[in-house]
Amino acid sequence: MSDRAAAQLRGQSLADLLTVLDLERIEDNIFRGSSPKEGPQRVFGGQVAGQALVAAGRTVPVERYVHSLHAYFIRPGDPSVPIVYEVDRVRDGRSFTTRRVVAIQHGKPIFTLSASFHKEEPGLNHQVPMPDVPPPEDLPSTRERLQDEFGRVPGFVRWHPIELRPVGPMSYEAERDPSLRTETNPVWLKVNGKLPDDRLTQVCLMTYASDMTLLDTVLLRHGRSFAGISMASLDHAMWFHRPFRADEWLLYAQEAPTAQGARGLARGLVYTRDGDLVCSVMQEGLIRVVDAEGWSDALPGSL
Repeated sequence: MSDRAAAQLRGQSLADLLTVLDLERIEDNIFRGSSPKEGPQRVFGGQVAGQALVAAGRTVPVERYVHSLHAYFIRPGDPSVPIVYEVDRVRDGRSFTTRRVVAIQHGKPIFTLSASFHKEEPGLNHQVPMPDVPPPEDLPSTRERLQDEFGRVPGFVRWHPIELRPVGPMSYEAERDPSLRTETNPVWLKVNGKLPDDRLTQVCLMTYASDMTLLDTVLLRHGRSFAGISMASLDHAMWFHRPFRADEWLLYAQEAPTAQGARGLARGLVYTRDGDLVCSVMQEGLIRVVDAEGWSDALPGSL
């Protein structure tokens, strides 16, 4: 395939993703979203989190920006039917706005999100430094590494508009070579294409992307790949510290403090190329060892 054709497909994919995040407003506090025509058999967790944040953000004054969200994945999402998002306007204070969103399919909640928005004001300022890692230009993408290793790339990854460039080993490599097991998982990521300038779009795309690699970090610690593993997001929390653009390279520095009882905890810090800490993430996921063999097209973070 020519470079031009590949670029066109990536552009179409980004347009499709932005369409997925552009919810239909049914009532003042009710929105409806759809899933991509092609994708995992279950709704990707980052998708429903991003859509829920869009729904919440569209009920908040534009001068207030999301600074934190806390979410629970309750039931697997069905990509063949729309998702209805009901927004509860919990509080509108002088400086903070609080929203709660319930995502519903087939008459039952599949996901809940609480988000807080804040009007910017001056204050103390510090951060932990960014890890010293190679720049993204020196690293191959996830697509390229999977293609070189397996001769194919899962459909969901092949033309996905969010490009991932892992700094260290991938889970299948650590499974094959125990010396590659690691407690950290730094990944460069960005959206391939130009995004609108509004901050809500930027944070919603980062919310979507934040669910793509976190649970990989638990697998890397144990030298396991997706073969024989059943994975799903259970809960997800994010804190947004400073403005950023999701269509510019961001370093997602991830680690896995613990795993136990078929659950694993992963956390990540997101930095701009200039070293600004812009976002913090934590997630607990179901990581169940099963008897299935072979690697799956499903991505970690699926509901």
